[in-house]
Amino acid sequence: MRRPNGFLWAATVASIVFGAAMPAAAGPSLLLDANTGAVLDSEQAFQHWYPASLTKLMTAYVAFRAIQLGEVTLESPVRISERATKEPPSKMGYPAGTVLTLDAALKIIMVKSANDVATAIGESLGGSQEAFAARMNSEAKRLGMTNSNFVNPHGLHDDRQYTTAHDLAVLALALRAQFPQYASYFTIEALGSGKDVIENHNTLIGRFTGADGMKTGYTCPAGYNLVASATRNGRTMLAVVIGATSVATRADKAADLLAKGFSLPAARSPKLWEVKANPGEETAPAINMRDTVCTKAAAKERLDALDEKGQLVFHSAHLTGGELPTPRVTAISIGNATGPASPFMPKFERPAMVGNIPVPLPRPDYTPPVEESAQAPSNGVTQ
Repeated sequence: MRRPNGFLWAATVASIVFGAAMPAAAGPSLLLDANTGAVLDSEQAFQHWYPASLTKLMTAYVAFRAIQLGEVTLESPVRISERATKEPPSKMGYPAGTVLTLDAALKIIMVKSANDVATAIGESLGGSQEAFAARMNSEAKRLGMTNSNFVNPHGLHDDRQYTTAHDLAVLALALRAQFPQYASYFTIEALGSGKDVIENHNTLIGRFTGADGMKTGYTCPAGYNLVASATRNGRTMLAVVIGATSVATRADKAADLLAKGFSLPAARSPKLWEVKANPGEETAPAINMRDTVCTKAAAKERLDALDEKGQLVFHSAHLTGGELPTPRVTAISIGNATGPASPFMPKFERPAMVGNIPVPLPRPDYTPPVEESAQAPSNGVTQ
């Protein structure tokens, strides 16, 4: 496979446009053959969109780069600050001063999508959330993510933080190609310590044959987002689905896209770095989904779509329904941060940590940050 940060600089090739513009309600998407870089399907791939917790894929990428540059190791400390404790859910609820390893922190943001831990990673590796966001933008530019801007490491809504389906595909491909040794972070079924178990929100894992990652995201302005990967017979497909109206609809669309990819032969499709935007697509402002997904009527519609047991109902023929087997649990704990601290880590008095991780705080129903409407949650992860 050709490596992303080499080929993405070759984006000066002739423009190739995919399909007609779709209505906003359809949501942008992109299907990519990860083995060849070929784009097999695309809708509004350059439309600006709020990433929600898909932001944490870039947070992970910056962390992996810090390891690669020799700044930290997976055993390096990540400290929960006072600022981190004040982030809205989804969160772990650790008290200020709690120290955990970068390894544990990365597992938590990939599975639980905890905003307090994402903030702590940013502060511990970058010195501050703002400095870490600058590193995110620097890495995004280096990769060729030309239509993305980051201001925080967690994905809680900010009008200034946006990306595109195309840029998310660039990032997902870079994570797989440049850091294959960390692939296991994106396919964890559940985390746990003692009796506390936190299951992954990626509904494709265990329901779609070959699913092996990567990340979900949700805020009222962003809608329901998903970057999903799957591998069959040595072929890996990546699907980006953003702006869906529910967990089930984003899973259905992602599953259908992935299945479509596996059904197609290796084709002479344009490569990811060759694709260009439809006219006006890159300059259009990000679409706010709040009035579509975070009203009482929308919440009732999602509730009514559940089966008699309260479980999601999928309409894709490529997804299995019903209850899943008991997930495989990956153990995590606090403490044990024996690696070197980042050279940018703020100075602090390290407390003595004892005991197991606390029970994660439940996400309150429809409780957003102060600037959001009280009708629906605005945190970066969905159920």
